[in-house]
Amino acid sequence: MSQQKSKFREYVEAIILAIVIALFIRTFVIQAYKIPSGSMKPTLQIGDHILVSKFNYGIKLPFLRTTLIPVGAPQRGDIVVFIYPEDRSKDFIKRLIGVPGDTIEIRNKKIFINGLPYSDKHGVYVDNLVIPGAVQPRDNFGPVTVPEGSLFVMGDNRDESYDSRFWGFVSKKDVLGKALIIYWSWNHEEHWVRWSRIGRILH
Repeated sequence: MSQQKSKFREYVEAIILAIVIALFIRTFVIQAYKIPSGSMKPTLQIGDHILVSKFNYGIKLPFLRTTLIPVGAPQRGDIVVFIYPEDRSKDFIKRLIGVPGDTIEIRNKKIFINGLPYSDKHGVYVDNLVIPGAVQPRDNFGPVTVPEGSLFVMGDNRDESYDSRFWGFVSKKDVLGKALIIYWSWNHEEHWVRWSRIGRILH
């Protein structure tokens, strides 16, 4: 009987240890996310499952969002996951366009940073219509300067992304991590695996 109790205790301890390790990895090292919208097309498709590094920008205390061990800072061009400023129960994913001190302006869909044209190699435009800034900020925006401790983000699908042009800056504290790789991709409409996307490094 004592041997059975001992084995049962070993199993329980092993399960608890596995849960603790999994929670530690999810909190501080890496986390999986699923892409629910097309705002990052063609880089990320609806149904892509990605791994996001939580270590690239430093180790943070959960909930308090305080950085314990700084590792690196978000860089222009990074694909970042962050807490959505208008609904903190949601996580968003966008591309980092402006870092603190940058002056961002959009003129007829073209991005300018600090007065210079931005080499927008990831941006895709699907609508030929150019909307005046007085109507909405999608195609004509700014100039605005990114405050200290904040970031300016946009979706790669520039014409169909709800991002910093509409709701403002992202606090650096609310950045959860940097997108690394697509580990699974499923086409929900046609019900097939996108094998060619699996293993794709994100940049």
